[in-house]
Amino acid sequence: MAVVNIPDKHLTLKSVSEIETFLGTIGVAYERWENLKQISADASDQEILDGYAAEINALKQKGGYVAADVINIVPTTPGLDEMLGKFNKEHWHAEDEVRFIVKGHGLFHIAPEDGDVVSIEMEAGDLICVPSGARHWFNLCGDRTVRAIRLFKDSSGWTPQYTNSGVDAGYEPVCFGPSHIPPAV
Repeated sequence: MAVVNIPDKHLTLKSVSEIETFLGTIGVAYERWENLKQISADASDQEILDGYAAEINALKQKGGYVAADVINIVPTTPGLDEMLGKFNKEHWHAEDEVRFIVKGHGLFHIAPEDGDVVSIEMEAGDLICVPSGARHWFNLCGDRTVRAIRLFKDSSGWTPQYTNSGVDAGYEPVCFGPSHIPPAV
């Protein structure tokens, strides 16, 4: 189950209902799928897509998504550090970023326009939808593994638009250690 931290408020949320409610106030949709399919997290991409076809189709209808795929990142993924270098800087997209975690862990930081930075540590069974235009960044946790179903309205709209604000530099993944490193004075 996800863990939500609001580091600057020293607040941690762990119940599904609290997480859904709080994230909804900043425009982020979250669901916990408790009854994971009896599909191995190591199954082929197509087996995972086929196994979750009903859920994927429901999300497509609800959100207007037209495509789904599976991303598989492990510590030995070629160019992993360069890939993470693209995702762990504050950015936004012209379309939603929808992820259902099948295996591993990942950490989204959301930087609401008029609010505190929020970190969302996700694991298998967690679904998130970061809306288009929302400023955020992503990183892996210590296991450096995540396998997720992704949904798209238009894959060309998923290009990151970097803010170059530097806000991301003050926050470290909670799954690595301290969730917030105060800015240097």
